[in-house]
Parts: sequence; structure tokens; C-alpha cells
Amino acid sequence: MENVSFFSYRRHNAARSHVILSAMLNDLLGALWRRVPKRLRRWTVRVSHPRFAVTAGAVVTDGRGRVLLLKHRFRPGSGWGMPGGFIEKNEQPEDALRRELREEVGLEIEHARLLAVRAFKEPKQVEIVFSCQAAGDTDQLSFEIQRIAWFRPDELPPQLPQDQAQLIKRALADGATPQD
Repeated sequence: MENVSFFSYRRHNAARSHVILSAMLNDLLGALWRRVPKRLRRWTVRVSHPRFAVTAGAVVTDGRGRVLLLKHRFRPGSGWGMPGGFIEKNEQPEDALRRELREEVGLEIEHARLLAVRAFKEPKQVEIVFSCQAAGDTDQLSFEIQRIAWFRPDELPPQLPQDQAQLIKRALADGATPQD
């Protein structure tokens, strides 16, 4: 009986010693890391962490319940897709979406609300998707856009990527309908 309690005591102390040594080592590493020059710390983080592009996109509806899709010149596949683009440095996602819509098709939006956040491995990208309503009409096309069209939800182009078609259905099911 005494041997059992002796071994239990040793195992408990060994585990406790391991936790204490681990904490001491972490404290030492933290202290050393804080003394490393800032430029080297930033470089180490850049090299050791994955980098992603961050984009903002939207399911945009109009007063007639149609969905805005753009045919992009540089988008792979058919080119059809939801509007959106890259978020610039120090830009908020909704502001990036509004800027992209102004630049690409001259459209203002209202009632923007977060719909989804998605991450892709290829390309390394995080996409922030909103649902919103168009405020007015489109009045221009940038060189990036070949064509702009409003589609009824049951008449989306068959070449539209399936994941985007699902997002559109989700947005409409969640109430992304025109404001009365």
C-alpha cells in the first residue's frame, strides 16, 4: 500500500515539475522574443504565417427582386459572378464593397448586412460577403467588367459558380429582398 502511494506521489510531482519547467521556458522565450528587434519579429511572423488576400463581395438585389451579376474580364471560368473586390490597406469591408461597386458599375447600395465569411485555399483568400439593396441604377462599366445583368433568382446563368448560386439562395432565404 505504501509503494502505491509513493509512486502516485512521484508521478504527481513529476507532472507538476514538468508544468513548472514548461512555464519557465515559455517565460524565458517570451522575454527573449520581446528583446528581438521589431523588424526581425515582423519578418519572422510574415515568413511563418500564411498570407491571404481579403475581399468583399455582395448579393445585391433591386426593387424588382432581381440579383446583380457581373461578367468580369479577368475572372476564371465563364466570368459571371457576384460583384466585389479586394479590400485595400486600412479599409473596412463594407467601405471596400461600396468603393468596388462605384468603381466597377457606378452603383450605390443600402441596407448592407453581413451574410457570410468564407476562406479559400486556392487562391489563398478570405471573402466577406454582404447582402444589400441597390440604391439607384448602374451608370457605367469599368474596363474590368464586360457585362452587367440583373437576374431573377430562378434564372441565374448556368455558368455561375455553384457556391455563389448557393450564397444567393441563402441571402434571399434570409430576407435579402427589396425594401418597400
